[in-house]
Amino acid sequence: MPIRTATARWQGTLTEGSGTIATGKGGLQGNYSFKSRFEEGEGTNPEELIAAAHSGCFSMAFSKQLTDAGFPPTAVVTNANVHLDKTDAGMTVTRIDLVTTGTVPGIDEAEFQKLAEAAKAGCPISRLLSPGADITLDATLAA
Repeated sequence: MPIRTATARWQGTLTEGSGTIATGKGGLQGNYSFKSRFEEGEGTNPEELIAAAHSGCFSMAFSKQLTDAGFPPTAVVTNANVHLDKTDAGMTVTRIDLVTTGTVPGIDEAEFQKLAEAAKAGCPISRLLSPGADITLDATLAA
């Protein structure tokens, strides 16, 4: 398997400085700053990138679970909400809430929920993050 890369460059102090983040193949690039990370300023931040990675990984894992069970999805749309909180250890990602909607012909609600939980458990990004962060899942079967 290939090794994936990204690069970040920061210039200046923590509160007054700024930086750029780019994925190795150039698919994503963004500016970031203290304000974009800890307030509501323009730009991206590491936690948004974790959310993007987690929502993308989960959507693919769920699609595979559904297809392998005989229910190929029309669409899986996932939002990941990453919670960065101040703890005794410092700023920490404490929780990630996955909110997903699947358009899946022919599946019943119980099977849909079972496969969503299996995808959460099997997603490589979930496995990476779950030892340190609580990961919740709200899965909705689209009508």
